[in-house]
Amino acid sequence: MSEYDVDLFVIGAGSGGVRAARMAAGLGLRVAIAESQYLGGTCVNVGCVPKKLFVYASHFREDFAAAKGFGWSVSEPQFDWSRLLAQKNREIHRLQGIYEGLLVNSGVQVITGQAQIIDDHTVVIGERHFHCGRILIATGAQPSVPDIPGKEFVVTSNEMFALETLPERILIVGGGYIAVEFAGIMHGLGVKTTLSYRGDKLLRGFDDDVRDFVAQEMVKKGIDIRLNTEISCIEQNASGFVAHTNQGQTIKADLVLYATGRRPNTAGLRLEELGVEMEASGAVKVDRHYQTSIPSIYALGDVANRYNLTPVATAEAMAFVSQCYTNQPTFVDYDNIPTAVFSQPNIGTVGLTESEARKRHPEIDIYRSVFTPMKHTLSGLGEKTLMKMVVNRNNDKVLGLHMVGADAGEIIQGMAVAIRAGATKAVFDSTIGIHPTAAEEFVTMRTPQQ
Repeated sequence: MSEYDVDLFVIGAGSGGVRAARMAAGLGLRVAIAESQYLGGTCVNVGCVPKKLFVYASHFREDFAAAKGFGWSVSEPQFDWSRLLAQKNREIHRLQGIYEGLLVNSGVQVITGQAQIIDDHTVVIGERHFHCGRILIATGAQPSVPDIPGKEFVVTSNEMFALETLPERILIVGGGYIAVEFAGIMHGLGVKTTLSYRGDKLLRGFDDDVRDFVAQEMVKKGIDIRLNTEISCIEQNASGFVAHTNQGQTIKADLVLYATGRRPNTAGLRLEELGVEMEASGAVKVDRHYQTSIPSIYALGDVANRYNLTPVATAEAMAFVSQCYTNQPTFVDYDNIPTAVFSQPNIGTVGLTESEARKRHPEIDIYRSVFTPMKHTLSGLGEKTLMKMVVNRNNDKVLGLHMVGADAGEIIQGMAVAIRAGATKAVFDSTIGIHPTAAEEFVTMRTPQQ
């Protein structure tokens, strides 16, 4: 008889936790998983999935407008927010059921409730105690709102997916991908949208050309972007809310959304009491095996704050199970991870930015193209597309690819395979393009910038 009740206890049933639990159970291990909110975690419930559905919904206004340029007579479209919410909720409920089925059918014991770790091998949920061989923390992250006067009046991305009514005016505070995506969503749904950010450019960490270009396109669409602007306080009045800025301005809104970052979700786990080492950011400190300072306790995904993307969490989960329970351990390669921002227009990117490349390599070439995609030659909308390639001049290796435009995420996903395979600029040049597409621009850019 084993000295443990379960071989692995997973805390958090998001993408990473569910993948780890299923894989471990598939190896014949006794696995339990605890979730205090909803199966599927942030991504399924208040993140990637409903966000993308909202992006689709919000883009139809432009699609209706574009149709006129192609000969369609379109009456004035009407949007029903409550119908979109109902449709979204139906899909999320379906996905929650799939997650539960995957776990149960894998033999994982699913437990609802707030877990606490009381020693290096014991998890408690309510009155139940579990003696565990290993404990995996996969609790993700949650929105963070700065402590300013009036913070009680704001909402976060969590609440945006369950608004009872759509506001007429919204102020979005923040400059990261969540803020930028919701600015596009709200504007597309007909909401007067103001985006306020304390920095001088949106989307810190992305290529500077991408940052500038997407901001220009957003402004062209009608989004009011206020850079170098901090909100000092928020007041409520009879007509909504008034935000006061550090520049002496006021911004009126019916709803104020704060998208100012996320913090690792460790509340209630008792990690500090146990002596688990933490990062300054509040993340759980782990080594390359996802092991914390306590050998039997591990952490992965957003709670460990390495590279906060859903596919990265699932990759880390597979690596964790492989390292701990197989004779063929694998490790996640964190270089050249592709990502997308579902702004309007979309952003897709993989590899080094221009500034990163210049720091690492003595000589680089930059290929850049800005053009009107074929659809918009007739749509009348005037949206442009940006494509950019960063190349190491010494060995011709492509170091980074960046795009702003329709379906950028779909295009860059395929390009990421080429980057990870070590493709050179000559390989791109020798590849026949698919015509007519926007993507063919990546294989037809011949002249570097001077």
